[in-house]
Amino acid sequence: MANQQQLDLLKQGVATARNTWREEHPDTPITLNGVDLSEANLGELNLAGADLSQANLSRADLNNANLSKSTLAQADLSGSNLAGADLSDADLREANLSHADLNGADLTGANLQSADLREALLEWATVEGALIPSEQLSQAKVGPDGM
Repeated sequence: MANQQQLDLLKQGVATARNTWREEHPDTPITLNGVDLSEANLGELNLAGADLSQANLSRADLNNANLSKSTLAQADLSGSNLAGADLSDADLREANLSHADLNGADLTGANLQSADLREALLEWATVEGALIPSEQLSQAKVGPDGM
């Protein structure tokens, strides 16, 4: 169940206030599973370790966000901006990343099994140790020299 106080804080729209809260509450789990944050501006936000499973983050701006060790299983991230985001060790199983911008994202150790990567942009992304089946990766758009 999503935490309403955390959801309200996210919707305030001021990244510094949201990150200050995170610094003041480093051990408080962020529980936002199933919430609708489509088209939300969450760029540069610290959501490390957050539970965003089954959340609607379609067309959300998550550029340079810290989503390391977050659970994004079955989340809708279609068309979202994840450029430069830290998704290291994130659980992205069955997530919809179609048409998402993952250019320069850190996917080190991330689990992308059964994720939809159709037309996802993955130039300069770091994917060492990531679980990405080759048939899924072949659906993404990578640079001329790979990633």
